[in-house]
Amino acid sequence: MNEVKEKPGAAEVDAYSEGARNILQAAEQLFAGQGFDAVSIQAVAQNAGVSKANVFHHFGSKEGLYLAVLRSVCQRAAPLLQTLVKEGEDFPARLDHFAKAHVAYLLAHPGTMRLLLRELLESDARRGQELAEQAVGENFTRLIGILREGQRRGELRAVVDPAIAAALLVGADMFLFQARPVLRHLKGVGFADAPERYSEGLVDILLHGLLAQG
Repeated sequence: MNEVKEKPGAAEVDAYSEGARNILQAAEQLFAGQGFDAVSIQAVAQNAGVSKANVFHHFGSKEGLYLAVLRSVCQRAAPLLQTLVKEGEDFPARLDHFAKAHVAYLLAHPGTMRLLLRELLESDARRGQELAEQAVGENFTRLIGILREGQRRGELRAVVDPAIAAALLVGADMFLFQARPVLRHLKGVGFADAPERYSEGLVDILLHGLLAQG
């Protein structure tokens, strides 16, 4: 792909004009359904009700538009992290609320999540760096920081790598999202259609481990 023109970060997506937001919405629907290669700027412009020149004006290139869509997807999930910094609850309760809200968000937005997962699975090293720097990195870095703050306060074990803990939490939810059609048909699996039960079990294992106490 060609070099991507610099565009605003995730926190600035809402500052786009109404026309630009319409382009983002149209592009997200097309990219989620067909993938990057199969979608043309002409198709995006037609679905958004604008000209091709208007798309290029706002996003510079097809690659720039695609990354802006991925930033927008990640930005909409960012408020979920507020659950982890809510005052008045201990960390296990906050983590439980976040885990339930996160998996519910994934299951409620299948098209956009498949779009993001496709990129995570198929990206080469260069695109992986772009995704980290311009899309998924902000939320994941913030999650690591929240876990590290829990360690500083003595709520979590200091020897645990917060990046690994964050990866386990997010990765486990992604697995449920991807494997749910199969999981619901496996013997011994009772959580495929009970995501809250899944989240409770996941948080319990993260906090207490698998080994019997004593």
